[in-house]
Amino acid sequence: MNHDDLAHWSKIAADWARDYHNSLRDRPVRPDVAPGDVSAQLLDTPPEAADPLTEIFADFERLVPGATTHWQHPRFFAYFPANASPASMLAEQLANAIAGQAMLWQTAPAANEIEAVMIHWLTKALGLPETFTGTIHDSATTATLSAILTMRERALEFNGNTEGLSASPRLRIYASAQTHSSVDKAVRIAGIGQENLVKVPTRDDYGMDPEALSAAILADIAAGYTPAGVVLCTGGTSIGACDPLAACIKIAKAHNLMTHVDAAWAGSAMICEEFRPLWEGVEAADSVVFNPHKWLGVQFDCAVQFMPDPTNQIRTLGLRPEYLKTQGQDEIVNYNEWTVPLGRRFRALKIWFTLRAYGLDGLRTRIRNHVAWAQEAREEIGSLEGFTLPTEQRLSLFTFAYKSDAETAELLDKINRDGRIYLTQTTHEDRFVIRVQVGQFDCTRDDVMMIPKVLKELTEGAAT
Repeated sequence: MNHDDLAHWSKIAADWARDYHNSLRDRPVRPDVAPGDVSAQLLDTPPEAADPLTEIFADFERLVPGATTHWQHPRFFAYFPANASPASMLAEQLANAIAGQAMLWQTAPAANEIEAVMIHWLTKALGLPETFTGTIHDSATTATLSAILTMRERALEFNGNTEGLSASPRLRIYASAQTHSSVDKAVRIAGIGQENLVKVPTRDDYGMDPEALSAAILADIAAGYTPAGVVLCTGGTSIGACDPLAACIKIAKAHNLMTHVDAAWAGSAMICEEFRPLWEGVEAADSVVFNPHKWLGVQFDCAVQFMPDPTNQIRTLGLRPEYLKTQGQDEIVNYNEWTVPLGRRFRALKIWFTLRAYGLDGLRTRIRNHVAWAQEAREEIGSLEGFTLPTEQRLSLFTFAYKSDAETAELLDKINRDGRIYLTQTTHEDRFVIRVQVGQFDCTRDDVMMIPKVLKELTEGAAT
């Protein structure tokens, strides 16, 4: 295959992509396959001679679409979405063609400088202080790990990287039970340890209790531990819980602790001014992450971390051996020093294309529609016999349950085998509940209202 072949097959792939997206409503959201079904159809050894592209593409069409969970399906209401607007897909194609390695300014000047400007655009779009800077990671997990590593080094006076942790004091990180499991993963990878992640009790609204945070910090200091940082959430994964940022950050600052806000999903909604009370006080945080790929139309993967001052994170993660220096440019920004991987993709291009192709007004309309449609669907579900609504709606996320835990679990299985919609579960106050999150880029009101329709049809017999 050469570049002339690529031009030919790229047109075929683009037509396939258009037809694929146009056909998604006719497909089940989740495939009816069992583990091993796909691998059993692949050859056991790689080919010695080249296969023709006609055969490769035919095998792709035969094997892949029918064994794919369709994340771009307009009735994908599980987890959180991984958006892929057409403009973002185009930008991804161009970035793939350039295939640059954006580890240094000199290895990718355009990628480096467009990234800086996109961070600036997003601070304006989200209502953050324009003094904030930041960088683009692959996922919020990496951004949170970067922040927690920085918390560790800051608490150890930046000796952990050089001296190791064996003789270090016992560090403590504080987060509510509503924070994402990526926080747990980060404290493990950072060497702080799961037992030193303190899950702070929450209030009636499931946001972190500031008084309980203060008490936990004081108790740890009295016990001889070293508090290192606080991780807060806006729009928790399970039920959309939001910590009271202003009060919690004030307490953290009183103890000279670094704060990181995980707004991976809900952060996109902050382009709408009416939703910003959910993260009131965010401007005082030391680190904030949100994922444009979750709800802003930007192709996965793309997570943006904002910081008022990146100095400590660069001091924690940055290395500049001779072969990574740009001659004559000692103070130039090299984003590999802000994150864990050395290699970096040109992710800023898809933010640039998406913001320009739809505009903030167009993206706000989508998010507002998703919130309104979710509320309408929730009200309809609440009116169905046997259904309860265990939690309040947060933005476009809500939960429901059907009779007992066992019957709720059985219903979820029926829903996903039915295939018209895709939902996933969580546990709330020891109860098995089903989550609904509206946010797929191309979904319509009719798609969202399919949720109560399917629930009613699947439970009509059981209700009598």
